[in-house]
Order: sequence, then C-alpha cells, then structure tokens
Amino acid sequence: MLLTKRNRQSNINYSQLLMITAWGLTIVVSSFLFLYAGYWLDGKLNTEPTFMLGLFFLAVFFSIGRFYWEVWQKRKQF
Repeated sequence: MLLTKRNRQSNINYSQLLMITAWGLTIVVSSFLFLYAGYWLDGKLNTEPTFMLGLFFLAVFFSIGRFYWEVWQKRKQF
C-alpha cells in the first residue's frame, strides 16, 4: 500500500516536471519564431525594431498567459 502511494506520488511529480519543461520550450520556440518573423517584416518594410520587438513581446505575453491558464485549470484538479 505504501509503495503504490509513493509510486503514484512520484508519477505526479514527473508529470508536472514534464509539463513545465514543455511549456518552457514552447515559450522559447514561439519567442524566437515571432522574433524572426518580426525581423523579416522589418527588413521588408524598413521599420527596424518595431515589428521585431512587438511580435516578440506578443509571443512572450501570450505564451506565459496560456501557461498561467493551464496551471490555473490543473490547480482545480488537486
């Protein structure tokens, strides 16, 4: 009984760690994608840092907001 309870608890910790790692990767990848898209748009339209910074902050804001929403939903399960 004690072994299964401890095993189930360690699975929850690994699943939470995996979720945090996946969200960290999502934030980084989306930030770089939007940063590159903004850089490309700035090159085409000659508006040096405008789109690059705007899209970068947009990606960070929405990624962290979505992560917060996911954690808020998971919090209700426990």
